Amino acid sequence: MLSALTLLIGFQLLGTLLVDLTQLPVPAAVVGLVLLLALGAWSPKLVRRVQPAADPLLKHLQLLFVPPGVAVLTQVPTILDAAAPLALAVLGSFTGALVIAGVVLQKLLQRRPRP
Repeated sequence: MLSALTLLIGFQLLGTLLVDLTQLPVPAAVVGLVLLLALGAWSPKLVRRVQPAADPLLKHLQLLFVPPGVAVLTQVPTILDAAAPLALAVLGSFTGALVIAGVVLQKLLQRRPRP
């Protein structure tokens, strides 16, 4: 369990290091997660080593949303000031993701052999 948790924290630190070195405009945790995903796809052994720490974290994932939820509640006036751009961004990203998912699904269904 401790070695699995150390691996997870190591990937997050690696992401922090890469973001600091390259000045990427992406959160360091996301970079670490992408690295973990890429290496996990390449080596299933890594997934098995991380799984003892990842399963309990995923089981209680909802607890990780409490701090951002509290932050949103403390910033309600700021959010209301920027409500129109935020609504446009949410609607645009939702529509874009829906269209992309539909196009990808159609392409995948075309590649599927017909019975």
